Amino acid sequence: MLRIHFTTEDLSRTRLAARPDPLWEIAASLHRLQSQLGRWAYASWHREARAAIATRQLGVAVRTLLIPLFPRATYFPDFLTPAEAGHGLSSGLDAILGTPPARVRHEIGLLAQVRKVPTGMYRLADNDVRPELVTALRKYHEAVIAPFGDRMQARIDAECARRGRDLLHGGAERLLGGLGPAMRWRAPVLEVEYVGGVDRDLHLGGRGLLLIPSYFCWQKPVSFADPDLPPVLLYPLAPTGPTAPPRSPDTPLSALLGRTRAAILCAVTYGATNSEIARAVSVSAANASHHTAVLRDSGLIASHRHANTVLHTLTPLGAALLRLPDQDRSTSMQDS
Repeated sequence: MLRIHFTTEDLSRTRLAARPDPLWEIAASLHRLQSQLGRWAYASWHREARAAIATRQLGVAVRTLLIPLFPRATYFPDFLTPAEAGHGLSSGLDAILGTPPARVRHEIGLLAQVRKVPTGMYRLADNDVRPELVTALRKYHEAVIAPFGDRMQARIDAECARRGRDLLHGGAERLLGGLGPAMRWRAPVLEVEYVGGVDRDLHLGGRGLLLIPSYFCWQKPVSFADPDLPPVLLYPLAPTGPTAPPRSPDTPLSALLGRTRAAILCAVTYGATNSEIARAVSVSAANASHHTAVLRDSGLIASHRHANTVLHTLTPLGAALLRLPDQDRSTSMQDS
């Protein structure tokens, strides 16, 4: 159990990442390749990823370099997921290249305490060897992460809209209280069943916490092992179940509104902007704007301008339409 201790200042500095962190997603996706857990939720990705790895001849690098560095174990080196990756893959890879050799050597030594590592891995502390790792990470991302970028962003857009509403209506404490079954908010402590397993306490001490929703993280959140690093908590998005009925052409809602508008109404469930809707429904931003105008004029959604964007939300009538009897299906699935 990881116990994260908040002060009032920490609550005010808690924030949510608005896009996937490429290096954390690389780490979590490599864990998915190593485990049967949750395979149903990533079945399509798993097939495509294995095919892409074979086609691009990345198998040796994945087996001999990446998986040993990112084992599905209680620890993998913190330097592999630097904060700079929040600004994009290139920034994160540059940070890996710039990691002091002593830190690389120390963290690989920590990994060796929980998992056998090839002796040659210590050579990554040498600045002239580390570019090989960066090249492998970039190629792996291009092959198996980037093709799913729009899908990942759409899921995270929906998560941010949902958590943003929690923050708006109940502040940081409501946001922390709704993060999922693996996290329990007992003010002023967030109790987390995390990957790591060892009981420990993390005192934020006014630094705040960056919450990073992750497409490939499964069931249990992940955090840095080093308490002196900027505090982050990578946590899994809620698993999706069967495809929502509004996307099917034969449902009453689709027959009433048309497939695209029915899908847009579903996408607006937790609030969404035109660009978020466009990604979720695979239409252009202009097309999304046209359809949201029709839905707004019909009284099904309301639109609110915030800075340079417009947030669309359901009206009571729109919410009622989404609760048609034939759509009351369970989306829960058991882990395989």
